Formats: sequence, structure tokens, C-alpha cells
Amino acid sequence: MRRCKRCLLPDAVPGSALDSAGVCKPCREYDPAAAKQEDAGRAAREADLEAAIAGTRGQGRYDVLVPFSGGKDSAWMLYKLVVEYKLKVLAFTVDVNIPPVAWKNIRQTLAKLSIDHITYSPPAELYRKLFAYLLRNQEERGATYTVSYVYAPLFEGDAIQLALEKDIPLVMAGYSPGQPEPERMLYEFSRPLIERTDWTPPQLKTCGQFSDDELSRFFNPLRHPAGTQFPRYLAPFHAWQYDQDEAMRGVVEHGLIATSRNASPVFSNYPINWLLMYSDLKNFGYNPYAPEFASLIREGKAKLSEWRIMAPIVDTMVKRCWFLGRHTTEHLQWLGMTPDELRITLPRGAYDPVVQAAV
Repeated sequence: MRRCKRCLLPDAVPGSALDSAGVCKPCREYDPAAAKQEDAGRAAREADLEAAIAGTRGQGRYDVLVPFSGGKDSAWMLYKLVVEYKLKVLAFTVDVNIPPVAWKNIRQTLAKLSIDHITYSPPAELYRKLFAYLLRNQEERGATYTVSYVYAPLFEGDAIQLALEKDIPLVMAGYSPGQPEPERMLYEFSRPLIERTDWTPPQLKTCGQFSDDELSRFFNPLRHPAGTQFPRYLAPFHAWQYDQDEAMRGVVEHGLIATSRNASPVFSNYPINWLLMYSDLKNFGYNPYAPEFASLIREGKAKLSEWRIMAPIVDTMVKRCWFLGRHTTEHLQWLGMTPDELRITLPRGAYDPVVQAAV
């Protein structure tokens, strides 16, 4: 696989258009001046974040709720919120598909920072059924997009619901720049999304495979009384200066995570991601996370030298189902599936919820 020599974007990615010098089109068109303009937008978001923190501090038992799955970004964000901003934080973990190394990170971070923590363990059977259906019926953007943008709203919705129950005005997620897609969140979930959108994916409503009780797991603000004050849902790393290497180094130096290996997303991410990467490599010919990491490298937020080594290793593990890639085989067995069933069958947007018109 050819990759851009500046950012490692694979030539199989649509729009990469590597030239004879091995440089991709996004790198050729990268404009530092535009990046500075975006930095001005970041500064405005940072000012809003500072105001939001100041406005919530000390108003209740907790100032902020943080979904925490044991990754380096959410651990680093917790450090900043607790140590630098002196906030009272409630951490929240949905116990689905979290690997042992991430649980170790969770326990160590919570102990180091003395943070209150709630774990929710939903019935595993719904997730097994959901993952199997989604992988057999992917929308045109593939497995990683389909599963991530149906699975993430489940635990995001759980966080909103818990914040409502605990009267916590802010939810803060450790999403790095580029996560999730900008159309869904750029620093903050929109008020229409939180206040008048049923998050249940339309395709799941109409396919006939899921009961009303199962679908009720998705957040729906329309089930709440009129006038309910929903929390804001923010991504601070869309406002603060973000550097992947700083986050990985910081969580280890401050004793939140034991080693840089444990802080690496290669080891601490959800194990089912290996199956998602396998499916997308099979159907598209490139790793679905490659564009995201290429963007971070291009913007100086991740190290080219590190990912020049890691990217091919990760792809090899995925393709051969070797080492961490064994999770592909394990999850296929858990789901009762074969590789031939990893199919794209639905049009783009089949699972996207629809914002209700304002009343």
C-alpha cells in the first residue's frame, strides 16, 4: 500500500491522489493560514468552555459528568478538570466491550484522582444482537462508521440520562479533534440534537428485528416533560490545544496510566474495533482510522515517525488476525458470523436520526 510521505494517508482513500513525489492532495492543499483561522475558532470555543466551567463550578454535588472508557484522552481530560480546574467530577463507564488494559487504566486513574465513579452494565445480549445486525447491514460508509455511530449514541445517551438524574449541567467527552465527525459534533452537540431528536436509528425502527423495549435503550428527549433542562455535551479537546503525544506522555508522567503501551489507542480501544477495521480493510482496501490519524499528523498533533511504524503493523495484525487482531476471530465467533457476512447493504445515512422540527 502506498502512503503519503508527509501524513501516511493511504492511496486507496478517496481523494488522496498521491502525486509522483508521494504527496497526497490534502497535504498539497494544506494551508497554514486556514489552520490559523481555525485556531481562531478554537480560541472562541475555549472562551466558551472557560465560561461554562465558571458557570457550573460549585452549583451542585458534581460540576461535570465524564464518560470514561479508559483511553488516554479521557484520562488526560480528567486530570485537567480535577487538578487544573478543581472541578467535582463524576466519571461514568458503560461496561460493554472494554478490554482488561482499559479497566486497569480506569481503576488507576480513578484512584489517583480520587474521582467518584458509576458503572452501568447493560445486558450483553442486546449488544451482541445489535453488532451482528449492523455488520450484516452496513451503510455505504462501512463497518466502523455504521457501528460507531449507532453504538456511541447509546453510551452518550446514557450519560445525558445520568446527568439529568444527578442534576449535572455539563457532560464532557474526551473526543480528540476529528472525533466524532464534524457534522455531528464540533465541540458541542447541538441543542436541537439534545432537545428534540429521537436518537433511535430509523433503520432499526423499520427492520423488524428489535423490540420496542430494546429500542428504548436509545436516548429520546421527547420522552421527557416539556421544559426539561438538558445538560450541555462538550468536547474540551476541540477547544483546548490538543497534542496526542502530550496526552500519552502526561497520563504516564502523572500516574494515571501505568505505561505508554497502556496509553496507546492500539491497546486500549474497544476490542470490537479490530473486527470493524477488518471489515473495512476487506471492503475498502484501507484502515478506516487512517484519514483521522493522517489529519492529526498533517496538523502536527501526532508524530509521523511513530505512525510510520505503527500503521503498517496495525494493518498487518488486522489482515492476519494476529496478536491483537485475534479479536476479529473472537468477535466473529461471539456474533455467530463469517467474514462473508460483513456486507454493505444500505444507503448512506440509513441509521442517521432525524431532528424534529421546532414547535
